[in-house]
Amino acid sequence: DDAEDVNTMEKVMLEYAAMDRELNHYMRAIEETVSQIKREKPETVPDLNNLVKEKFTALESMNTDSDLQRNEKYVYFKDQLKEMRKQCKSYFLKNNDEAIEQIDEDIAVTQSQMNFICPITQTEMKRPVRNKVCGHIYEEDAILKIIQSRKQRKKKVRCPKIGCSHSDVKESDLMPDEALKRAIDSQNKQ
Repeated sequence: DDAEDVNTMEKVMLEYAAMDRELNHYMRAIEETVSQIKREKPETVPDLNNLVKEKFTALESMNTDSDLQRNEKYVYFKDQLKEMRKQCKSYFLKNNDEAIEQIDEDIAVTQSQMNFICPITQTEMKRPVRNKVCGHIYEEDAILKIIQSRKQRKKKVRCPKIGCSHSDVKESDLMPDEALKRAIDSQNKQ
């Protein structure tokens, strides 16, 4: 049954969103703990495990179901599903080659729209820049703020795209992505 398969896929995507949120909270708790220790420079080393756990629990306590609904990959899944349903109806009504071409085109547009979201701000980019080293794209202002903030603390900047191993993002690595900017502008005009 197709509806059952879709429901199963949606549950899996929500589970993914929950795991993604949990991972992000854990990483943030560790970063905040490290920052706190460096800032306060305690005479005795505190129980780091306990500090991380406290910060992680505090972050997790603010969780809501709407957080999961806003997860980048879940939104993408729902958009694709909506588009596919719309196109299937269109296909059955027209039942010709034009409908199939339209489905392919709409899927390509939906996939490219996913690339419009900045991994830092989780909003559509206005001035995308591409990292020459790892290829990831960010909103220019957002990545520059991170680089400047970390530079003041004499820290390296890890690529904010989850799963990326690039751990030393520099301003000189960033190049404007004009093609993506045109695609975003074009999409917004429609």
